[in-house]
Amino acid sequence: MRMRLRVAEFLVTVAMGLCLCLSLERRAYAYIDPGSGLLMLQALGAVFTGFLYAVRKRIRALFRRDKPVEPQPTGPNREG
Repeated sequence: MRMRLRVAEFLVTVAMGLCLCLSLERRAYAYIDPGSGLLMLQALGAVFTGFLYAVRKRIRALFRRDKPVEPQPTGPNREG
């Protein structure tokens, strides 16, 4: 019961802080320069490359051909 009360108090405090931050908002006179777009493109490339590195064994298995396994003779006709 006490834990619920603490969580409720915490959520109310966070909500009040968020409302306070939003009510004191000022205009930001800024722009995004062309270099920012390239930075985002670089970040996407890094994520893609990291993903490929993480799943490289699965990708390699898609392109690898395993040699067919020949059945081993069993029984009395077996050559030795």
